[in-house]
Amino acid sequence: MAPFPSQAEPQDSPESYVGLEARNAESRARERGWSPVRSLPPGAIITMEYMSGRLNFEVTDGRVTRCWKG
Repeated sequence: MAPFPSQAEPQDSPESYVGLEARNAESRARERGWSPVRSLPPGAIITMEYMSGRLNFEVTDGRVTRCWKG
């Protein structure tokens, strides 16, 4: 079986997205190489598997209130 190709994560800080309007934050993340980008409401039930290259946003009232990798 062949190994999975490694996907390098972009080198910007998830904290830099906090406070941004959600659509702008998603666009910026994609431009910087994050894929996929996932926007979630506060308290959403999600799977917790780590996915290299994915950026997660918690969005309240249209603004990013929390951001994390994976």
